[in-house]
Amino acid sequence: MEREHDERPWGSYTVLEDAADHKVKEIVVLPGARLSYQRHERRSEHWFVVRGSGYVILDGTERRVGAGDTVDIPVGTCHRIGNDGDAALVFVEVQHGSYFGEDDIIRLEDDYGRSDGEVAIG
Repeated sequence: MEREHDERPWGSYTVLEDAADHKVKEIVVLPGARLSYQRHERRSEHWFVVRGSGYVILDGTERRVGAGDTVDIPVGTCHRIGNDGDAALVFVEVQHGSYFGEDDIIRLEDDYGRSDGEVAIG
């Protein structure tokens, strides 16, 4: 079975499992890159950092993360992860909720011109 994989400006993700009540992804963030500052209306996320280091912002509060750290992101929480190191930052993301489509991403800030502002999607 071929897994869903997508290259993004900040790195890539691979879907490891896609079920009715959860989705699991491996996410790779390239050195110097970061994901958009975003939130979701229909899912929570749990991140487990596997390799590398960087920072996470949750509702405006920043903290350092490295291998073995976990991050819980409740539904509606604004969040971002960034890699300020010199090696790839790899984490496993477990999504839980009622919907897991990419159109449940509400981008508040984005380095790649994809911001949605406060417009609800999905």
